[in-house]
Amino acid sequence: MNAIVAVDSNWAIGNKGQLLISIPADMKMFRQETTGKVIVLGRKTIETFPNAKPLPNRVNIVMSGNPDYTVDGATVVHSVEELLEEVKKYNTEDVYIIGGDSVYKQMIDYCDTVHVTKIDREYEADAYFPNLDNMPEWEITAESEEQTYFDTTYAFVKYEKKQK
Repeated sequence: MNAIVAVDSNWAIGNKGQLLISIPADMKMFRQETTGKVIVLGRKTIETFPNAKPLPNRVNIVMSGNPDYTVDGATVVHSVEELLEEVKKYNTEDVYIIGGDSVYKQMIDYCDTVHVTKIDREYEADAYFPNLDNMPEWEITAESEEQTYFDTTYAFVKYEKKQK
């Protein structure tokens, strides 16, 4: 299983239900990685999408603690166990955890690869991704050249769980 995320220099991912910044190249990379694949996201994350609708050309699986929550065009699961059962239908390499904060924290241990857009800046934030640099089981296996969007520098970094 994969996760895909954009983080600032403190591993922050959002503030007040919004992304910290929208970088076109990051959005393009997200589309390229996830189109035709399975995405797993939380209720708060899908509610930030246009019209709170699932992303097109992907299987959308929404995690929600609310047993009555439904989303047209998406599968809703209510626990990690239910999610793990649901994703057995798919190749785990095609499953991407896309947020938010609580879904990432619940699912990070099930991931083998994390695609991180590391933004060299600090933002005001209230949502965070686990800091993989502080977790010895994770290592950087690929890193792009530093890129710039207006006055913001960033890089695409691939982390993989070390083989035991």
